[in-house]
Amino acid sequence: MKKIVVIGTGYVGLPAAIMLARSGYTVVGVDIDEKIVEAINNGVLHIDEKELQELLNLQEVRKNLIGMDTPCQADVFIVAVPTPLDDRKKICDLSHVISAVESFLPYLEKGNLVIIESTIPPLTCREIIIPLLEKSGLKVGTDILLCHCPERILPGNVFEEIVHNDRLIGGINQESSLAAREIYSSFVQGDLYLTDDVTAALCKLMENTYRDVNIALANEFALVAEGLGVDIKEAIFLANKHPRVNILNPGIGVGGHCIPIDPWFIKEVDPKHTNLIMTARRINDEMPEKIASQIRQKVRDLVKPQIVALGAAYKPDTYDIRESPAIKIVNLLREDGYQVELYDPLVKEYAYDSLLDVVEGKDCLVVLVEHKKIVQELESNLELIKSRMRNPLIVRFYL
Repeated sequence: MKKIVVIGTGYVGLPAAIMLARSGYTVVGVDIDEKIVEAINNGVLHIDEKELQELLNLQEVRKNLIGMDTPCQADVFIVAVPTPLDDRKKICDLSHVISAVESFLPYLEKGNLVIIESTIPPLTCREIIIPLLEKSGLKVGTDILLCHCPERILPGNVFEEIVHNDRLIGGINQESSLAAREIYSSFVQGDLYLTDDVTAALCKLMENTYRDVNIALANEFALVAEGLGVDIKEAIFLANKHPRVNILNPGIGVGGHCIPIDPWFIKEVDPKHTNLIMTARRINDEMPEKIASQIRQKVRDLVKPQIVALGAAYKPDTYDIRESPAIKIVNLLREDGYQVELYDPLVKEYAYDSLLDVVEGKDCLVVLVEHKKIVQELESNLELIKSRMRNPLIVRFYL
């Protein structure tokens, strides 16, 4: 079996490394964080994914997977490092990808396959990755193969998604695509679609931008409905009775590691044709302030109100707090001098023993993220929760 080096063992890279090790490949998970490397070698998962921890406990996986802080010689190199947004320039920060590729250049050999899983702007492979790889003296497309296979996973449900989701295999030529398909077919049960690298990159960005724009539309409908005194949930329910209408539920904003970021990568390559996309970004970015303003109005008659905010994750039923609008709302309120305690049973740093303990003596309970666990706790203990509060004010938005 081939030897595979996975650069970056976070939300994307580590699940891929585990699945490949389970498929029988010899896998080296490379990370600059020594604690993560140590955890891998001790069979401990540093992300909260139960099914993946169970796989990591398997003897065959432990035998095939090791953690290292530097790359080594291999047949396949997979890059799965973050590509954050440069907040100042509003472009993709490719520094981690470039560093990852540079780290294994000394080990590149003829016949190697390089796969970029990190989300990147279209043309990145052709304009940046290929020139970088060819510093090795090898020719991309003949001596070594290159493919962009963007990840499609959801934190909290990684095992299900990495196995069952369809995947795009974007090779710089047919030989590259076929080589990458062989790797992914070892564990992906969804369909594998062969395309080119530019199309694969654009498709990944289109997927998340589509969701961002549609969420913005729902959020704007909600703001209009609020001004009219209309129940937006009822309005959406009734509008969706049209056979060709499917309006999403509005929310408090957009978070996570993809949806608020990826639209900017499209704008980066074509700013002329992204007016709608950027309008949607603005609408969703403004939602936390609008929600914070509504909360201020709800508690305006209370003296020094003490508030409990339920939910810190960026969306329901996940532990991921990256770019969380809920946390932005809490911070906005705290900046205004409000006392706000944040509770989330799925996020370790905000998980307390009991919601009942958190609400003791508080004036306002604001539901920001409706985890199933939060809804269950609210519905089963609502009267008891109210009895523990000084002022039993409970605020729920469009959730």
